[in-house]
Amino acid sequence: MNKQDPGTITYPAHGNLYLNITNRCTCNCIFCIKNYSDGVYGYNLMLTREPEVSEVIEALNNYDLSEFNEVVFTGLGEPLTRLDDVLEITQWLKARGVSVRIDTIGHAKLQYPSRDVAHELAKAGVDEISVSLNTHDEATYEQLVQPRMYKNTYGSMKDFAREIVKEGIKLRFTVLNLPPVDIEQCRQISKEIGAEFKIRGYGGPAVDK
Repeated sequence: MNKQDPGTITYPAHGNLYLNITNRCTCNCIFCIKNYSDGVYGYNLMLTREPEVSEVIEALNNYDLSEFNEVVFTGLGEPLTRLDDVLEITQWLKARGVSVRIDTIGHAKLQYPSRDVAHELAKAGVDEISVSLNTHDEATYEQLVQPRMYKNTYGSMKDFAREIVKEGIKLRFTVLNLPPVDIEQCRQISKEIGAEFKIRGYGGPAVDK
């Protein structure tokens, strides 16, 4: 194993414990934190390498997990890029009675076309998934999210969200209140699919219409 310190793997905030296990992503969002910062809440989340599952569990063992509302896979990357590791860590957490949430861009059906990812996440015990809906239509999604690995990402993301709901996992859609985004249309999409809806704050450079 590379003995180099990977960087910040875990960081507490808002009563939750957050996991930063990858900086890889399937998009190049123009509003991404990585475009203007190296982390959040004073934590540098730029990893020097991806931590092994054993290192993540070792980091988790440094906390009394009962003190947190939930453990959240998030950070400066797409957690489901490491799907099998997320499943393994989730199972470890659920065996200890911990609530688990995953924050994702929602491209899992494109990343793993031969797998039923929503079902696997449900089987592992994931309690909630927060999907970055981001926009009200495909054209605006392409403009702001800038998918760089797959096509038809907007529709696939919504299909994945529907599968999450079907599996009985709590679903939340999030958007940023940016000029090109029709918030009310996004709210309606969330209602139709069966998701809770959250407008997230944005502290980066201005995004033009």
